[in-house]
Amino acid sequence: MNVELPEKRYYSIGEVSKAFDVNASLIRFWEKEFKTLSPKKSTNGKRRYTSDDIIIIKQIFFLLKEKGYTIEGAKTYIKEAKKKPMNSFEIIEKLNKIKSRLLKIKKEL
Repeated sequence: MNVELPEKRYYSIGEVSKAFDVNASLIRFWEKEFKTLSPKKSTNGKRRYTSDDIIIIKQIFFLLKEKGYTIEGAKTYIKEAKKKPMNSFEIIEKLNKIKSRLLKIKKEL
């Protein structure tokens, strides 16, 4: 899964929903269901997602949309994965970030 988001500190719900090609209402629903997903809110109540939130959304998206897990199954998977030192999803995410940075450096050369 390759999500195209520019590198910055915060993302709006519109940017996130567009990057994942889902409705903003689905992301808000995931916030209610998955307690690990809790974006910061500005003083006027707008959600501000960090890169850590994006990683969580990627994991939720992967489990629900690509692997076909139910909400409860995904919650259980995430809870169990926290007990392990590092799961395969986290390893893949870290490797993808490194690859992205290396490609960026290569392009600048």
